[in-house]
Amino acid sequence: MADKIIIFSGKQYSGKDTAAKIMLNKMPDYKRCAMGDIIKLTYGAEKGLSYEEIEKNKPAYRQDLIDLGNRGRAQDPDYWLKKILEQPGNIIVTDVRVPHEYEVFKNAGAVAVRVEASRETRAKRGTLIGENDITETGLDNITNWDYVINNNKDYDFLENQVDKIIEALK
Repeated sequence: MADKIIIFSGKQYSGKDTAAKIMLNKMPDYKRCAMGDIIKLTYGAEKGLSYEEIEKNKPAYRQDLIDLGNRGRAQDPDYWLKKILEQPGNIIVTDVRVPHEYEVFKNAGAVAVRVEASRETRAKRGTLIGENDITETGLDNITNWDYVINNNKDYDFLENQVDKIIEALK
């Protein structure tokens, strides 16, 4: 069972992975444990694709990955969550996307971080796909984030915000 949990949420290309990487680099006692990774590994096993191949061509597989994630959650809302909560040590979950995931992690004592960026900023960073899917909109109305990061500026600005969160967590 995970000891300490920090969760990140945000729309595609908001910068949640980048913010989490900054935090992971500065908090070596934490490890990344993303739902998307577990879903990609499962998808790769089904389709005979490596994790790296999926990562290199993510836009081509994005809808299939969304569908697989939704199928697992349809079978058991906690399907992917159980795999993560079973991890030992301190973990950072980089991709919490739907209300049930948020609730399970918060109930497990997680610190919740929302990374926000405008649609215009996100579209400059990558191709936006499935914008109306529950995995993109499900947490839009959550208001009780422990921390909110605005990521419409540059990397240094993002890093400064993450540093403030790290300091507050000490």
